[in-house]
Amino acid sequence: MPPVQTVPAGSVAPGDAATRPKNEVNPNEPLYKLRVTTNFVQVPVLVRDSQNRLVYGLTWKDFTVNENGKPQTLTYFTSDPFPLSVAIVLNTGLPEVTLSKVNETYGSLVGALSPYDEASLYTYSSAVTQVADFTAKREKLTAALDEMKLIRGRNNGPPVLGGPLGPQPPMVNGIPVGTSGPPPVITPPREAHVLNDAILRAALDLSKRPRELRKVIFVISDGQEMGSKASYADVLRLLQTRDIQVQAVVVGQGALPLYKQIGRLRLKGQGYSNILPKYVFATGGGQVYSELSRNAIEDAYASVTSQARNQYTLGYNPKPSTDSSAFRDIEVIVHKKGLKVSAKGGYYRIPAAH
Repeated sequence: MPPVQTVPAGSVAPGDAATRPKNEVNPNEPLYKLRVTTNFVQVPVLVRDSQNRLVYGLTWKDFTVNENGKPQTLTYFTSDPFPLSVAIVLNTGLPEVTLSKVNETYGSLVGALSPYDEASLYTYSSAVTQVADFTAKREKLTAALDEMKLIRGRNNGPPVLGGPLGPQPPMVNGIPVGTSGPPPVITPPREAHVLNDAILRAALDLSKRPRELRKVIFVISDGQEMGSKASYADVLRLLQTRDIQVQAVVVGQGALPLYKQIGRLRLKGQGYSNILPKYVFATGGGQVYSELSRNAIEDAYASVTSQARNQYTLGYNPKPSTDSSAFRDIEVIVHKKGLKVSAKGGYYRIPAAH
């Protein structure tokens, strides 16, 4: 077993201490310097006990990583927290009562970020908009979120299809004035929820952020998907190529136990509601928080950022492969009974530049 490059808690990255005098800190340097080669694979790992509490204090000897069923030789390990680059994705197409509740939690959302984190803000309903670019300044993020409080969300209740307020011309005996034949059939417009497109836009921007930051897409939504140009499979491939995690707080009707069971099926005209958990589990994001009350949503913000930041990070150098497009399965095993592991299910190698 070759030596494993280990970063103990509270220290600098291996190799940095030898290049400067002891006790001297350079504030201009990042918290971490990850020295990677083109075939280096980094695997963030969450470990929980039987009561769903995060487990700390493990070492690299407690883990085995298999790629396509074959054990890999670990060359990197740390249990230190990582600074985050977070793309916050907010669904503004929520019902008004739900969005109003979410609007009251923005202070806790900003407070869940550390001074070393950076964040950007995206909104989506029928289209995707970047509201704020990546910034580590809390006042800029707070100002952008304060503007979101002016958005009221969609009205509750069924659409109006008939009567004096309905979208139809004057009628005589059930027939529009000036026409003949049977009365027209009025159908409500389909509501778009372009969740795939929103995650894709955030992922493309996160791909350009510094390597020393752990990249996270933080979605606040009811989890519905309908009308996106991008498919789930294509977006997931990009996430797995660029080492981007998806974390989520599901609100509104998506957090209802009965609705979550119904959402396992695709209802005609209503899109999908199980896409968001699939993103989270496939990218190693841990668990999905389904919350209804304001206090629970605020607590979920702290839990999401904590589990994104405080993960074991394993690294290894896989054997070269001639097929750069093939998906590589990853299995992380912890050698202690009663513990559960959350990690990404695999990755695509980034194509070499020509």
